[in-house]
Amino acid sequence: MSLLDYTKALLNPTGLTGPSGLPLLPISIAHILALSFAAIYVGSLYVSNHTRLSFATDVDGKGVSAGVLQERERKANERWRDDPDVIRARLIAVSMASLTCCTAVEAIIATSTNATVLEVMNLTRKHLGFTLGSSLRPHLITPILFLGPLYATYLQQTLPFQKFWFPKQKFLNLIGLRTYTLGPLTEEIVFRACVLAPYHLAGCSPTKMVFLTPLSFGLAHAHHAWDTYNRYGRTRQAALKAVLGSTFQLIYTTLFGFHAAYLFLRTGSLLPAFSAHAFCNIMGFPEVAYEIRTWPHRKYLIILLYLLGIVGYVYTLPRWTETPGSIFWPSA
Repeated sequence: MSLLDYTKALLNPTGLTGPSGLPLLPISIAHILALSFAAIYVGSLYVSNHTRLSFATDVDGKGVSAGVLQERERKANERWRDDPDVIRARLIAVSMASLTCCTAVEAIIATSTNATVLEVMNLTRKHLGFTLGSSLRPHLITPILFLGPLYATYLQQTLPFQKFWFPKQKFLNLIGLRTYTLGPLTEEIVFRACVLAPYHLAGCSPTKMVFLTPLSFGLAHAHHAWDTYNRYGRTRQAALKAVLGSTFQLIYTTLFGFHAAYLFLRTGSLLPAFSAHAFCNIMGFPEVAYEIRTWPHRKYLIILLYLLGIVGYVYTLPRWTETPGSIFWPSA
């Protein structure tokens, strides 16, 4: 690959092409790779006894009050998702899975081109979005969407430096490291960067990539249903909670996937998608009905800020993410 070809490759919105001008990968291979990356990530959570969860075989609703759906007491010989040793083992596992997927993307680029080692490294970095980005504005889009929930957080006095803000209890522990840092980072590396790269190499349009790829991210969360079913006593109610919870999680993680994929492709950087992911994990799912019931005297202001958040999101999303030179999205 000449320097001219290399420069064209970085600026080509339809991906790298071979000598015939066709995409380097067929779309069928891109599908297989995307599913493989998702399987590697989720599979890493069950690859060893240290990462796998274990539940007692004699539960069957014991320890759960009749008619009340509540989490049962954990038995001494069980391994639950929030156990410190489980979290540590899983963080190591998903970090290794992320490295494996990144290496696979680099190998695909290396074997599909005659580029030098340095060119392959640069192309891989670009395709994985390992850049700082050119602006802070993309990082502000998600908080704008959450104007309503942020106001409710202010009313709860749990914003940074307010009365009930406790960063040590929420962030500076293993659960915080998993939920707000390494979890979102490794998920965005795999389900955004590594999954989107093969589709870009296959010549998919940005629109197709935005709406085609997030489903794997949503489905990757389905395994939480087994955890919920066991923790809530293996009752019929527990099964219903697991199914409904996983369905809801599939929907909102897929919707978030559209948002994160758009941020990644428009900016050419993984950082806006990661910051959006971490922010959403911190905020949780918006609960406007609960907030209105809790602060009825602020009802109209809460509703107004929710609406302003939506309007602000629609306005800023295409404008604040435009990044000249992004290899994924041609400039207007």
